[in-house]
Parts: sequence; C-alpha cells; structure tokens
Amino acid sequence: RQPEIESGLAAQVQDLLAAGNAELARDVFAQVVARQQRRASRIAWHYLRDAAEADEAVQDAFVKAYTHIASFQRNLSFEVWLTRILINGCLDRQKARTRQSRWLLPVADAGRRDQDTVDRATRPGARSPEDLLLAREWREQLVTAVRRLPGRQRLVFMLCHYADHSTRDVAEITGLNESTVRVHLFRAIRKLRTAMEGQRHAI
Repeated sequence: RQPEIESGLAAQVQDLLAAGNAELARDVFAQVVARQQRRASRIAWHYLRDAAEADEAVQDAFVKAYTHIASFQRNLSFEVWLTRILINGCLDRQKARTRQSRWLLPVADAGRRDQDTVDRATRPGARSPEDLLLAREWREQLVTAVRRLPGRQRLVFMLCHYADHSTRDVAEITGLNESTVRVHLFRAIRKLRTAMEGQRHAI
C-alpha cells in the first residue's frame, strides 16, 4: 500500500540523516515528494483557491516535513503526518489573508486560469461549450456550498472526499474521535445535498 511505502521511505530518510548521509537522504525524500505532490497540491488548492499560493504551501509543507523528519513516529502514517503539516500551513495562510481583508473573495471570483485547469482535469471529455458551461457552473456552486459549511464539517468533508482519507485517518489528523468525524461527514453531505438541490430548482 502507498501509505506504507511512504512511511518506509520516511524511515529511511531518518536513518540516513542519523548516519550523516544528507545527500542520499534528500534523494530518498525526493521520492516521497514525487508520490505526494499531486495529492498535496489538490488539498492546498481546495483550501486556498490560488494556484501560486497553494504551490507555496505545498513546498513549505515538504520543507517542514524534511526538517522535522526526526519527529516522525514510524508506527504512524507519514501521509497523515504530512497532511496535518500541510493543513496547518494552509490555515495559517488563510488567517494571514483574513487579517489583510475583512472579506474573503468569493469562490466564483477565483482566477480564470485556475478554474480552467480544474475544468480540464475534472471534465476532459466534455462534448460541447454548453456541457462545459453547465459543468463549470455546477462545480462553482458545489465549491461555494463546501466553503459555507461549518469549519469542522468542511475540514472533514475535504479530507475524506478531496484527499481520499478514511475516517480513521481524519480522526488522527484532527484529533477528533472517529465517531465524531463520521457525524461531521454525515452532516456535511446532507447540507451539501440540500444546497445543491436548491441550486437545481433555482435554475
């Protein structure tokens, strides 16, 4: 399984650094970065809605993970550990952004280039301009609905559906009981379904 492989690579990095072989440690860690880059970028983008800022957040998370690799516990999942570092970094960036402006930019005003990237990645087989327009509008409505969820419900939903984490992993990342994670996920999905049904009837 991928998480086990990456945890093993992280353990190798620890051993190499302990032995003073920093060059080989960096090479091994580069394998971890390659395996986690896409997933981490997806998480950061859903938090920050800005491609450049999301890329910086991901790179910061990898740097922090490498510099603090000695604190990684080998009996735990490296992917979960890295995700916690990344989310904390994204939240810090959101707080800094909020301090600069009282109002967050609406999701619909996110950069067109970023949205076009998502369009190509999620709907490469669209057959007509009408299909593309409807798909884009639907995704924008869904993203807006997700951002309106209460904090913990949004966090749990994003980790489960965008980062493909199990409820057990999410419990470890957030420090919540797994039963509490399931409740937040259930409520989030119910609210999203209600919101999207309302959008459908409004059209």
